[in-house]
Amino acid sequence: MDQIKLEARRDQLSCSEDWQWWDWVAPDSSSMESALRDLEQSFPEMQYWLSKIPEAESNYLSVRYFNGTDAVIFGSFLYAVKNEREDQRRDNQMFFYVDKQNLVTLNLDDNTRGIMKSGERMHMLHQCTQAREGMFVLFRAILHYYHVGMDHFEMNLRDLERRMESRNARTLMDQILAARFELLYWSNLFIPYTELMAASREAYLQEITENRFYQQLQYRVERMECLFQHYEKEIDTLISIDNAISGVRGNEIMKTLTIVTSVFTPATAAGAIWGMNFENLPLIDKTWGVVLVIALIICSMISMYIWMMMKGWTGDLLKVKSAQSSARGNRDRGKKEPR
Repeated sequence: MDQIKLEARRDQLSCSEDWQWWDWVAPDSSSMESALRDLEQSFPEMQYWLSKIPEAESNYLSVRYFNGTDAVIFGSFLYAVKNEREDQRRDNQMFFYVDKQNLVTLNLDDNTRGIMKSGERMHMLHQCTQAREGMFVLFRAILHYYHVGMDHFEMNLRDLERRMESRNARTLMDQILAARFELLYWSNLFIPYTELMAASREAYLQEITENRFYQQLQYRVERMECLFQHYEKEIDTLISIDNAISGVRGNEIMKTLTIVTSVFTPATAAGAIWGMNFENLPLIDKTWGVVLVIALIICSMISMYIWMMMKGWTGDLLKVKSAQSSARGNRDRGKKEPR
């Protein structure tokens, strides 16, 4: 069975009398060379595209007019099949070529191939009158992986927001940055779709703008762009909130240290003076001198704190926990009230 799976193969799908979809599979390098030779023999006009395939390591897209009139779109396309964050993702590289009568795909993944052979997609393919419309149906199906990936991303982001609201730990910034890189990963994979839509308008001009299958792909692309913009703003907001909280906490810590230092200044001064190595210091020879000095130090510390509090320099440092508890209680009561 393993040997059979590794053999190169091709499937021909006649969707209508006007165009055909040729789906070629080359699971390894040796079968890739064989598939390219077979493709060149079957489609001599695709020789330029086939010569670019061995060099392609990332996305590329080209619009050509080999006969001077009819547009041809071909290129390489990277997309993710696995969407769960805990899975080891694998970017699948597919090569495609589309002219008026033929849609040729090389190394389309098995999952997408199964989706395209489902009843819904087959009905759509049979309604297509040209190969380019079949290309729009295919790329719209692949875009489904991006939506699933964004669903998983949103679940993780909502969990991160809840943990940030309940307890803004220091490790949350690392998780926010991880979410940003996750979004950047999907955004980079999505770039070829933007290029594909622009290339389609370049190739087919105004005649494509009213096409049903092009519009369906365009609206799904716009939905994905809106999601990227929304999540990017949301992550920026989380970073701003974390920076603001860190700034407030830093100010509170510095203010607390300043108050503690100021309050203990009389004790520090008294300890420095009465700790000197002199014989004739005041009250040094009295049995009750230590008690009096301690009492004076405590009174000075209390007076220092009262003076700073009257000046308004202590702020709300002692009221932070009670204010947070009150706000949390108000939210809980708000949840219990009927809407």
